[in-house]
Amino acid sequence: MEQRVIELFNQSIEAKMSAGEALVYPIVGSASLLVEALLAEGRIFTCGNGLSSAHASTLAYLLLNQYRIERPGFAAQCLSSDALTTTGLGQQSNLAEIYSRQLRALSRPGDVLVLFSASSNASNLVQATLTAHDREMTVIAFTGPGDSNISALLTGDDIEIRVESGDPYRIQEIQLLSLFTLCELIELNLFGG
Repeated sequence: MEQRVIELFNQSIEAKMSAGEALVYPIVGSASLLVEALLAEGRIFTCGNGLSSAHASTLAYLLLNQYRIERPGFAAQCLSSDALTTTGLGQQSNLAEIYSRQLRALSRPGDVLVLFSASSNASNLVQATLTAHDREMTVIAFTGPGDSNISALLTGDDIEIRVESGDPYRIQEIQLLSLFTLCELIELNLFGG
């Protein structure tokens, strides 16, 4: 068992090392996009399903509260963290609409949607992307290789942070590190280091 622990840590390190160089530009671009939106008083909406919902909630929390430095909060909201809203919308309308319905009610042009998926290609994330574009929002999509439907919807203004791994748990790990890096870059851009 001890050897398996070491193997798992090594696999994680190797996955992050191979993904790091490929993700530099999308992460830096995403940080710039979010900084621009925040400076223009735009809001950040996040969403994801399952474990990806935890990433969406973490990003919204870190933007609203703080990452490394004490600062004013940024306007950020996780669309998947309110159980009453998501289960109610899923029950009364359609699971594919749980995020897009919220975006239609809450968003405005200039806001940003940050969605997380680890290769699920979920219909509610596809619908959220379509609605974001209808609302003149930009989309940052954390994806895996199985998210072809989401990737196909992204436009020139959108950014995809795609982790090329066949292991959904490695994708989750790299996405978590990426969102922490994103928060650090945002704070450095807005408040210096």
